[in-house]
Amino acid sequence: MKIIGFIPVRMNSSRFPGKPLAKICQISMIEHIYHRCSMSDTLDEVWVATCDNEIVEVVNAFGGKAIMTSNLHERCTDRIAEAAKKINTDADIIVNIQGDEPLVNPRMIDLVVQPLLDDNSLQTAHLVRKITSIEEFNDPNEVKVVFDPNWNTLYCSREPIPSVKKVDFYYDRWKQVCIIPFRCDFLYKFNDLPQTPLEKIESVDMMRAVEHGYSVKCVESEYKTIGVDTPKDLEYAEMLMAEDSLYCEYAQLVS
Repeated sequence: MKIIGFIPVRMNSSRFPGKPLAKICQISMIEHIYHRCSMSDTLDEVWVATCDNEIVEVVNAFGGKAIMTSNLHERCTDRIAEAAKKINTDADIIVNIQGDEPLVNPRMIDLVVQPLLDDNSLQTAHLVRKITSIEEFNDPNEVKVVFDPNWNTLYCSREPIPSVKKVDFYYDRWKQVCIIPFRCDFLYKFNDLPQTPLEKIESVDMMRAVEHGYSVKCVESEYKTIGVDTPKDLEYAEMLMAEDSLYCEYAQLVS
């Protein structure tokens, strides 16, 4: 079983242009993510998929693998599908890893891939984590997820779901953590599926699978990460990184 991780990133972020190369503890964010993903026991390879030459140059400079993709993709899953085809991979599973969470823990990758190893009929999954504050619940940058008793995804939204009108807020609510494994054949099929109305409305890739009738398994993660969407988020990530045990393991590898 061969498993490859792809980190899709681009320079042109509307809220924080150039953030993949923003420095955290003197190391670019993309380099942090690359090294941390490389610590996963599950992944055989890690690649950065990007449409920007600047990112390719930085990844090559620290000894990573990068592949250029089109700058026309609307969804990160479309970018990694192109990247997988370009490297002509023989991987069985492709893992889509969010490119703006510098504190990603490699164990998160191992956790979310395991259901695909246990169940040959399962095509894809994603991590979910409990929401811990009303601010997080109302944040449109956080994708909220509801699922059935078997942990199959029912719906994803940037709005606060489910409703708090009849149940106290402290009833468990969940958000998506964007580490998403696909069986390789299904990734290509997913990429060929037409975008769906709710996918467009919510701006959430996995709604395409749900709307086309595919099961998306939810896998609980207890690891706390931070998505960097603004320079203020970057400052907070740097504060956390300075005390992070994983950072100490690869910091010495960085020239």
